[in-house]
Amino acid sequence: ELLALARSQAEYILGRNPLRLSYMVGYGPRFPAQVHHRAASIVSHKANNRFIGCMQGFDHWYVRKRPNPNVLTGAIVGGPNCRDEFRDDRTNYVQTEACTYNTAPMVAVFARLHNLSATAAEEGCRPGTALGLSAKCK
Repeated sequence: ELLALARSQAEYILGRNPLRLSYMVGYGPRFPAQVHHRAASIVSHKANNRFIGCMQGFDHWYVRKRPNPNVLTGAIVGGPNCRDEFRDDRTNYVQTEACTYNTAPMVAVFARLHNLSATAAEEGCRPGTALGLSAKCK
């Protein structure tokens, strides 16, 4: 039961949710584009070699309503509210903040689910879902 719950939560994070939005940045066709993260929301030094201090970053980049110039591939954002609503706006840090405490625990969950899927495949089972928990064996 716990593995089934873990799988359902992982699938929810990856886009099997009412918004069909992946909360893992860079995964799937739809994911947050305005992550609350300084390095992601400010243009790279290679693209603009002018000095960008804290004030310039805030005044020129933080409040922009366009997607971040740098994608934080693999980061997991805060996610939806209790009504499954999500506002993709970098000033909405509660929902769009990319933190290690969101992402790090999921590494273990994804690793375990991947291992289960690989084991099922080795035993001749066909995974019933993307993360391979429910398997249909020969």
